[in-house]
Amino acid sequence: MAPNPSSSHTPARPDAGRIRRSAAAAAAGLTAVALLSACSYGSKADKSSDAGTAAAATSGAAKLSADTVKIGYFANLTHGTPLVGLQEGFFQKELGGTQIKTQVFNAGPAEIEALNAGSIDIGWIGPSPAINGYTKSDGQSLKIIGGSASGGVKLVVNPDKIASLDDLKGKKIATPQLGNTQDVALLNYLAGKGYKVDAATGAGDVSVVRTDNKVTPDAYKSGSVDAAWVPEPTASKLVTLGAKVLLNEKDVWPDKKFVITNIIVSQKFLKEHPDVVEAVLRGSVKTNAFIKADSAKAKADANEAIKKEAGNALEPAVLDPAWADIDFLDDPLANTLQAEADHAVTAGLLKKPNLTGIYDLTLLNKVLAAQGQPAVSDAGLSAK
Repeated sequence: MAPNPSSSHTPARPDAGRIRRSAAAAAAGLTAVALLSACSYGSKADKSSDAGTAAAATSGAAKLSADTVKIGYFANLTHGTPLVGLQEGFFQKELGGTQIKTQVFNAGPAEIEALNAGSIDIGWIGPSPAINGYTKSDGQSLKIIGGSASGGVKLVVNPDKIASLDDLKGKKIATPQLGNTQDVALLNYLAGKGYKVDAATGAGDVSVVRTDNKVTPDAYKSGSVDAAWVPEPTASKLVTLGAKVLLNEKDVWPDKKFVITNIIVSQKFLKEHPDVVEAVLRGSVKTNAFIKADSAKAKADANEAIKKEAGNALEPAVLDPAWADIDFLDDPLANTLQAEADHAVTAGLLKKPNLTGIYDLTLLNKVLAAQGQPAVSDAGLSAK
């Protein structure tokens, strides 16, 4: 797996007891477009909310080069930066007279399509759809301009069926979607443990069962699955149903960090409105600082935003452990993005992608420098 992107060395191979790269059976007839279009958070519905929400521009404040900036994100804890930043007004303060229009998405493909169509300008999104959006467009669609979140993914199991990591053979483990970020992580982990699984069907020494996160708790209760490699808050929801956390994914990454949410921007919008993009990045950096300084208030903000967007707030037994497991940060953890792509290639889910040029961290590093913070690395994946 990959090291922290602040390191310049090649990603280290964990020992045999941890994850090592081992080829899983190739998925016949499957392409990068079909697989890595899957959202990191497992929703199967490729559709966004029907209408965006416009936030009032700051009265009397100077307008930037665009009248409006259209921002997309998920009503999910791993998208805590936009949830909290919009709730607290950090983004609008930086944008002044430029209006914010938001749109909430259920799946990565819909957000990428919206970005390509100009329906949104900037979005928070997981690594797999970002990689797919970039490679599918031959590097013309988007740029990753910042990080947002790390962690928040766990392997949770039925303790009556699985007592240790040596008990996975013959068991049924849920992931959110075929080829999504958690699906790739599980396939890579199982290969590293010596298990053979057909990536396309999920059949093998361990059965990988692709199941929408919304359905996974019922599947667990019914016994249809014995375990799940899932993001928060699904993992913590399963714990409330009696499941046990057997492995936290961050524990198999050097420095315990891996990208779960990035910030992307349309290349067209970045070229035409760099001042607006910089303002959004200032809002993001200030939001992440607020989250670190007052985690309890930020958690309440995020839950209130989820209630508004999804209709129901998360109960404390789910919210508290889920929030505690997510690290909000400005660093995009670029080395881990490359590693995640490599793992998909190893599993036979993706042809080797060329990610050179996927990052443009110029504006983020400008914002960080103004805050007296060190620059972050693009791991050599910026345009040459």
